Amino acid sequence: MPTGLDANNSERRDPGAGGPPSGGRGGPSLRRGTSRWGERAIEFLLMLAAASSVLITIGIVAVLIKESMAFFREASVREFLTGPSWAPAFEPPAFGIRSLVSGTLVTTAVALLVAIPVGTIVSVWLSEYAKPRVRETVKPALELLSAIPTVVFGYFALLFVTPALQWLFARVGIELPGFNMLSAGLVMGVMIVPYIASLSEDAMRSVPAALREGALAMGATKFQTAVKVVFPAALSGITAAYILGISRALGETMIVAIAAGQEAKFTFDPTEQAQTITAFIVQISGGDLPHESTGYRSIFAAGLTLMLMTLAFNVGGFLLRRRYKETY
Repeated sequence: MPTGLDANNSERRDPGAGGPPSGGRGGPSLRRGTSRWGERAIEFLLMLAAASSVLITIGIVAVLIKESMAFFREASVREFLTGPSWAPAFEPPAFGIRSLVSGTLVTTAVALLVAIPVGTIVSVWLSEYAKPRVRETVKPALELLSAIPTVVFGYFALLFVTPALQWLFARVGIELPGFNMLSAGLVMGVMIVPYIASLSEDAMRSVPAALREGALAMGATKFQTAVKVVFPAALSGITAAYILGISRALGETMIVAIAAGQEAKFTFDPTEQAQTITAFIVQISGGDLPHESTGYRSIFAAGLTLMLMTLAFNVGGFLLRRRYKETY
């Protein structure tokens, strides 16, 4: 026969005594239903955020194609691709895009000749040689370069780098003009060093330590381990950093608009001045031409050309990443 104490204990142990049933108001089923609705709302918001970038890209491409079609109804596609000069605001107008493409490619090439070697060397040092405390100090300071406004880089190229180059070229009897693609490309290369160095360093640090330890155990030096083991293992991520640097150089506007000049000229000589696609878009967008004119619509054709160039580099980078991708 249970005593009074046992009865009280059994009442305290009974979960249903005096409480709401499991399916009643405030019960577990209601909480599960509320949690399901909350999860669905969060999932919808995340999907909306992910889809927004795709929708914005589709909208940009649609605008470029629509306005470019209106431009090509007035201008010849053959002249656009093969014409020797680009002067849409003159009379008679000329629509040869290759003069802008050459300026864009030359400044990008000069920038990459600076950014890729320097960025790769910095990333190898940060990943394999720098002590943790030094890395934590140097890497954020390096990434601050990307926070400097590009217009500041442009005037730095025009007022400091160009006079310095003119002084150096004068020593060997070469006259460098005040506007040239060389100074713009050099400063642009300095600007994109943080992108390549930071992403490449992240890719190399993600390589498992077992690969480094195995190489060192077999007698490889630290430099051999970094160059022949870590770098090839991280090549997929390093390639992505290079493609980002190329895309950043192709789309740069203010540095080339300020320091490279405004004369659209088909040349591959970096010591001459030339106009890039982005610099032309800035020039025409100032409002000197009517919005419905062929000259104004030419900026959309130029923008479409630049987008296709960037797309080609990104597709090439994707194929390289897939070819050399390593999974650990």
